[in-house]
Amino acid sequence: IGAGADPRDVVVVYDNAAGTPRPDGSGTYGTSGSATTTVRADGFTAHRITFANDWLRADHPDVTGTQAVAVKVQGDRSAFHHCRFLGHQDTLYADSRDLSLFARQYYADCYAEGDVDFVFGRATAVYERCTFRTLVRPDLGAAPHGFVFAPSTAGANPRGYLVTRGRVTSEAPDAYYKLARPWVPSSDPTARPMLTVRETRLGAGIDAVAPYADMQDAYPWQEQRFAEYRNTGPGAAVTVPENRPRLTRAEAASHTPEAYLGDWRPYARR
Repeated sequence: IGAGADPRDVVVVYDNAAGTPRPDGSGTYGTSGSATTTVRADGFTAHRITFANDWLRADHPDVTGTQAVAVKVQGDRSAFHHCRFLGHQDTLYADSRDLSLFARQYYADCYAEGDVDFVFGRATAVYERCTFRTLVRPDLGAAPHGFVFAPSTAGANPRGYLVTRGRVTSEAPDAYYKLARPWVPSSDPTARPMLTVRETRLGAGIDAVAPYADMQDAYPWQEQRFAEYRNTGPGAAVTVPENRPRLTRAEAASHTPEAYLGDWRPYARR
């Protein structure tokens, strides 16, 4: 629990990246090891806390592993209310402890910012009334500068990421960001990433013509479980219908916090 109403009052921050050498000479930290905070236990809840990783590419031009996680969450029934997640690449790692655990996570009224795949992992995660902000990348010229979501949902999991009643804003020029790309990690080649974005305002920073992209040629985004429903804003304009898979009203009825989280109800007071 934070110190007051403002999550800026309590900040948990460090600055390791995936490519940061370990002090004992045993190699580098890797993506998971870079996390400022790792939550493995079930039933964790945070209110009004900022989790940050302030490692910067510009300060370490010799480092190639630029993933720098602010928080990695692996437990079931993990809830974050009015929290902030700050970083650049791989900011918020919403994951599970192993493939057999469909870890349920709930993020309400939170803020996350970054540039490359900055909300990613295989959890069953609901993001309700959250703001996602894409950052400028001064090291790059042309688009795309990055991707907001990179789910890696296990193929056997019927529920991946659900974004509802949120917004995506941007510091970058118009259309410089993709909404998502699927991550099929080498540890789980059978993954079938899932993301539903509904009733969310997508700002002009999102490429409305082609909001999705492939991460690997072998796993095209069109074969994954990506869908939208009643989004608004310039980044939600449907100019090429085949690039924007959309749910019907009947289908949308099964893409709700209640459906994703089952008998766990962290949203009861909303």
